[in-house]
Amino acid sequence: MLNAQRFPFIEGRDAFGDIDAVPLLPLTLTYQNSVVQVAGLLDTGASINVLPYSIGIQLGAVWEELNTSVQLAGNLAPVEPRGLVLSAQISTFAPVRLVFAWSLT
Repeated sequence: MLNAQRFPFIEGRDAFGDIDAVPLLPLTLTYQNSVVQVAGLLDTGASINVLPYSIGIQLGAVWEELNTSVQLAGNLAPVEPRGLVLSAQISTFAPVRLVFAWSLT
């Protein structure tokens, strides 16, 4: 792979206050004319990208205007999500379109 980069695990505290190290990926998300810099959890086993409600609001998305429903499983099964297509860029790589399950909670 000629154009590869490494992203380190970042140490922090989890919801219980325990020290944890997670792989966070710096992302630039774009929706229409809005751009937000975020750090996303790199989960190579995930089958869907989940976007917190507050990030969608920062990007200017309007919950009531999205009509694509998405079904989540596991601990996110009770969460109401809607499908949201964003442009995402990691570092110097070319931007790609990603579909997110934008969660109301």
